[in-house]
Amino acid sequence: MGIIIGAAVAGSVLVLLLLLAGVYAIHQKKRAERATKQNNPFASWDSNKCSGSIPQMKGPISFSFQEMKKCSNNFSEANQIGTGAYGKVYRGTLPTDQLVAIKRAQKGSVQRAFEFKTEIELLTRVHHKNVISLVGFCSDQGEQMLVYEYVPNGSLKESLSGKSRIRLDWMRRLKVALDAARGLAYLHELANPPIIHRDIKSSNILLDECLNAKVADFGLSKPMADTEKGHVTTQVKGTMGYLDPEYYMTQQLTEKSDVYSFGVLMLELLAARRPIEKGRYIVREVRQMIDRTKDLYNLHNVLDPTIGLWTTLNGLERFVDVAMWCVEESRDDRPTMSEVVKEIENIIQLAGLNPIAESASTSASYEENSKGFDHLYNKESLSSYSEHFPLSKLEPE
Repeated sequence: MGIIIGAAVAGSVLVLLLLLAGVYAIHQKKRAERATKQNNPFASWDSNKCSGSIPQMKGPISFSFQEMKKCSNNFSEANQIGTGAYGKVYRGTLPTDQLVAIKRAQKGSVQRAFEFKTEIELLTRVHHKNVISLVGFCSDQGEQMLVYEYVPNGSLKESLSGKSRIRLDWMRRLKVALDAARGLAYLHELANPPIIHRDIKSSNILLDECLNAKVADFGLSKPMADTEKGHVTTQVKGTMGYLDPEYYMTQQLTEKSDVYSFGVLMLELLAARRPIEKGRYIVREVRQMIDRTKDLYNLHNVLDPTIGLWTTLNGLERFVDVAMWCVEESRDDRPTMSEVVKEIENIIQLAGLNPIAESASTSASYEENSKGFDHLYNKESLSSYSEHFPLSKLEPE
């Protein structure tokens, strides 16, 4: 009888010890998971929901949701400085007193999750004065936020449209074009791997306190792997008006697609209006009106009056020539961005400025090319152009 009781007691103790060991193991596992999440903000990244493996980064900088909430004053309306299809942008102040811009994505968007990952991966690899800098990110409590350097004078689009108080004369527009061209040339030729931006437009060119331009928004960008010779076949994405017609027709993306978009941007700098407005496409309009035998190439009705039409616009005709070179229908006939940089530097010298000097001002042959071009920007597509054209492929402007 005593032997039975002793065996029962020993068995009970053994079971108790096993239970305690199990509880301790579970506790230690949870502690390890918490520590992993703190050290790796992408530990819970769902590759199925988030469209791909976790972002590959060098020296990640992460913020918690509470840190973002605090530095943006609880995401107050007073701190909101922008909004778009992706979500909202807030001004924030880090504990170091550094001003930042916080882009807070809408919840539950698989596409935005993919763009979030893409932008983190690319911006941690690029460092250039004319490319926006990524300060950090937040992937916490179901939130996805990107934290950038704060660029106080907003976008080029806001300045050209008159929404900001920045007035851009001819000289300043030349400098903005040169800055943006240098940033894009860096992405194409010096970044490792080379990067095609895929969404160059005036709202993605930001102006700092000295009106230096920075290329921003890399959500649609595409790195070019060494194995990809000349182009990469991919789903068409971009913004109507800036989109390369040859890319649209062939789905073959190259750096020359960015060059086309940049040419449209150059024309926008001259006209200060959206590429597509009231059924008119700026590229076609300039092609039809241009007369190189006349003053200012006969483009007086296209040029923005605030550019300084009452002054001598040195180099403007050459600027138009470069823009129209960029928007050639065949990508083989377009320049590289480094060639564009050299051309704009020469124009700036012609205008009497030093292209190397920093800004001192402040805010105080493809056979079906023609068919492809007509298909994307013909009268029918322009007349039916709306904010939803076509949703599956393009971003509206």
